[in-house]
Amino acid sequence: MFNSDRPSLDELPTSAQLLRSTILAAIAAVIVLVCVVLPAEYGIDPTRVGRLIGLTEMGEIKTQLHDEAEADRQMSNTLPGHSSIIDGVLGVFVSKAHAQTAQEWRDEISFTLESGASAEWKLVMTKGQTAQYRMIVDGGRVNFDLHGHGSGQSVTYEKGRGSTGSEGEIVADFDGEHGWFWRNRDSQPVKVTVQVRGEYAEFKDAS
Repeated sequence: MFNSDRPSLDELPTSAQLLRSTILAAIAAVIVLVCVVLPAEYGIDPTRVGRLIGLTEMGEIKTQLHDEAEADRQMSNTLPGHSSIIDGVLGVFVSKAHAQTAQEWRDEISFTLESGASAEWKLVMTKGQTAQYRMIVDGGRVNFDLHGHGSGQSVTYEKGRGSTGSEGEIVADFDGEHGWFWRNRDSQPVKVTVQVRGEYAEFKDAS
């Protein structure tokens, strides 16, 4: 037996105090839900606090990846395979074009994405600056999201699903970081090469 002093009735919280504590806890939970959980998990940001602290973009990417995974699953059910011959022919032409024009690009990066892996690279640009890019995918396909964020804003320039390459131009809508998020949904590793040139301060790994 342990001897302990029992609290007196005066030391116990009253019903009013318990009710107040419960209400305060509920309010705190709602604030966390609205300002943190919804932006970070679902890209829903009614207060715009998530956008300011970078959580909304995270939620938007998660939602996009979920949608892409579901679309890929449905695609694989209806189209069980894709032509490796066509991919091989396209790879030859893309590789030749890459070899002929590599010297024209200001920066070039290459990396390998294992199955299910992701990567992110961004150009640091100011509003109105323009950059050209070429993306080459060897050995498979990737899903990508070309977007920008900064100055409390975000924008999506292009999305690709099951892509073997892309090229085009980015015109920065605002000061910030503008670039790519990739995800390899294939079962085998793929090599991604990105070439860029134009008006930007830096091309950096943002993973």
